[in-house]
Amino acid sequence: MTMRMPIIALVATALAACTATAQESGQVRTPEGALLDTSGDIAYAPGELSEEQLEASNADIFAQDSMNVFRRFPREMTQDMVRFYTEALALRSLNPIQLTSTQQMILTGVGSGQIKLSAGQQGNRSYDLSGGWTGGTGIRYLTLTYPDPDTVVQRFEQAGFEPPVLRDIGHGMQSGWTRDPAGLTIEITTGEGFQDHSDDGVGVGVGVSDMAASRAFYRDFVGLEEMPEQDSAALAITRYPYRHGETTVYLHQIAEGMPADTGSSGIQYVVSDAALAAARGAHRDITVETPLNRLHGFDLTTVWLNDPDGVTNYFAQVGPNSRTAQENPRD
Repeated sequence: MTMRMPIIALVATALAACTATAQESGQVRTPEGALLDTSGDIAYAPGELSEEQLEASNADIFAQDSMNVFRRFPREMTQDMVRFYTEALALRSLNPIQLTSTQQMILTGVGSGQIKLSAGQQGNRSYDLSGGWTGGTGIRYLTLTYPDPDTVVQRFEQAGFEPPVLRDIGHGMQSGWTRDPAGLTIEITTGEGFQDHSDDGVGVGVGVSDMAASRAFYRDFVGLEEMPEQDSAALAITRYPYRHGETTVYLHQIAEGMPADTGSSGIQYVVSDAALAAARGAHRDITVETPLNRLHGFDLTTVWLNDPDGVTNYFAQVGPNSRTAQENPRD
């Protein structure tokens, strides 16, 4: 069966938040209380994988023709954020995930992928979106596409948000930008060939401090397809695209000494073997945000790794009893 539904998600967590007792027992919890099992039997044994397997990128284990994006924000902004993404941006509203009795993941669809809205910010992460897409490292903007500019403007106005100013960029297309209520830049492009609700997918703009290191990470480790560099007229930057299916990561260089944002957004990959992604990360000494684990009650195995600037890259493997394997959000 071809997998079309993205993975069930949880909010990112760090080992620093876990007690020594929990670590010794092989179980840790997210700050929201979701239980993670980090028992050693999840991982490959030393010597079990060949050098060739460890040196390969993770392109061979992708199990979804897109990536997912996490968007984290202060809890008090939840109502405005949901209205912005589901009404102004008109992304498809999907059934939310109830992680615990008090924590919910709000899901919106973009093609076969998702933008996941997660209320609440963690104290061990950096949140600084000041200065827009050139203001620092981390995920600085998302790109969405629509067929009709008038419809875009009308939806913003009806939802109570100021619409973006869309300007002609040639080839029958218009482009402009806005910000979500929590400050993330949204680049909107319209044109006759695009699907509504941005169902062609999403672009993820990442500011980086070391372009060579970041390009190697997303190309050689993650396994994204490297595309020709391009100039963005709307954003006035040169960006380096890395694509998997419907989703493209756009890297752009940030000036030295700019602040980092490591918490506002993250990237998720649905894979067939999270343990292999974890082993390949360890082989390359990639920073681990949350170790290889199973999420109790969700039939989910995950590992959270950081890119060179601390952006969370979350590899998730779903089991046959997960909601992902049993449902299709487009039905």
